[in-house]
Amino acid sequence: MKISHLFQLAGMFLIPLFMVLIPLFLGKYYGIYSIKKSPTILNAPIGTAVGAAFGLLAFMLAFTFQIVANRYDSRKELLLEEVTNIRTTYLRAGLIPEPFRSDTKKLITEYVDLRLEVADDYSKLDHMISRSQQILDTFWDYTEQLAEQDRSSEVYALYITSVNDLVDNYNQRVSMTLEYRIPVAIIVVLFIIEVLSMFALGYNFGISGKGTYSINLILAIVFAVVMFLILALDRPETGLVKLNTKPLITLQNQLRSM
Repeated sequence: MKISHLFQLAGMFLIPLFMVLIPLFLGKYYGIYSIKKSPTILNAPIGTAVGAAFGLLAFMLAFTFQIVANRYDSRKELLLEEVTNIRTTYLRAGLIPEPFRSDTKKLITEYVDLRLEVADDYSKLDHMISRSQQILDTFWDYTEQLAEQDRSSEVYALYITSVNDLVDNYNQRVSMTLEYRIPVAIIVVLFIIEVLSMFALGYNFGISGKGTYSINLILAIVFAVVMFLILALDRPETGLVKLNTKPLITLQNQLRSM
């Protein structure tokens, strides 16, 4: 595992952790200072304000988690769709003449191998993208050559349609995996609400004399774990939350046995 990858994972956990601990401690010490300066502040409806802030924080967490959960489901659907498209292309390659037939089947097998390699080791992601694009470009070159030979052939049309579906599926998977992220504005608003909510809770602890360091730490860890899960789902390239690749493994075995 690369050092940069380790720093990324550490940041995904430690940043949310400290963004809870620091506001909690600052709020608590400010509450202690306030209660010494003005004891009547205990009569203020601070608990109600803290409850409202945490209600909004819970809503934002649920909203953000729903976004990444939907994207995870979309990646799973695209994987199953890709397996179907790959198998269809492989079978329809048997309808076209040599050398396109053998070359297509050979490249399709390599294409599946690349998918499984990157599923086990995301450090090979750049190689997979580069080589997959080369394979798809080769397939498209084959479709152009076949179309020049006979534009009215229904058999060639079936092969061309399969290649087109495979290219579309590849572009969707790459975009879904690497380009679509939780909007930065949502992350910023989420952390702002979290910081203010934790400050308010710490303030409430300070003026009431409640709240220990262990409680603060547990609360920080719980929030950090939730945010870590959200960020892990949002960044599949970290390899922490993987899709079930059994359909690809089954397809790989089938192609090798043909």
